[in-house]
Amino acid sequence: MKLSIYGSTGFIGSKFIKLYPSHINIKRENRNPLSNEILYFISSIDNSSIFTDTSIDVESNLSVLCEVLNYCKKKDIIFNFISSWYVYGKLDSLPAKEISLCKPKGFYSITKKCAEDMLITFSETFGIKYRIIRLCNVLGKGDKNISNNKNALLWMINKLKEDEQIELHDNGEHMREIIHIHDACKAIELICRKGALNEIYNVGLGKPISIGDFINLAKERIQSRSNIISINSPKFRSESVNKSFWMDINKIQSLGFNADFSHLDIINDLCN
Repeated sequence: MKLSIYGSTGFIGSKFIKLYPSHINIKRENRNPLSNEILYFISSIDNSSIFTDTSIDVESNLSVLCEVLNYCKKKDIIFNFISSWYVYGKLDSLPAKEISLCKPKGFYSITKKCAEDMLITFSETFGIKYRIIRLCNVLGKGDKNISNNKNALLWMINKLKEDEQIELHDNGEHMREIIHIHDACKAIELICRKGALNEIYNVGLGKPISIGDFINLAKERIQSRSNIISINSPKFRSESVNKSFWMDINKIQSLGFNADFSHLDIINDLCN
């Protein structure tokens, strides 16, 4: 397996290429794959661009994808596409399964789901193969784009290190599924190597942790003097995704996936 990797300068893509350097790094301006297997990380980064630039998600998540797909017509291509748990939107029941009906809301979520659907339709039309990989919240050091909208848990840990006040939505009672960047890359590589074709795979630990527990454990680990207060969730965020969310990961576990980092391991790594 030799993967042509698009988006290798981003947080997850750069970590993947360091862990698995034998694959091919496609330069930012290039669109033509240099092997028959693609791993595609290119994406916008969060669901808040609707407030700043409404074109970002369309350009990043759809336009560039179309440019790459133009080079894949009627070729013997396997297209491994990195997607997000955000495509599920608000579900009536949890855990989210790959067959769950997605109800995305927000430009990031909608365009990521649209990109999935475009890839599936393109694959059926031109006879290529695909895998769609839906990641939960991926945490680790080295993310240059953290904020209260993207990788917010690491953003709050950095505030804990500076003894700054932490604001938790609804007292931190919401549950989230997280995975360490090392394990996310490990899972992606496993799916690209062993996963069934024309399938969707959830990637996570398969169990959630409350945001409040995560931050309080981090505060204890750091011995931070930060004050932690509760605020109401913003209306847009509460309407676009479930307040608590986790995924069914039976499909990737059936491939033999086991995470190396527990919740506590992730906290300890981020707090060091």
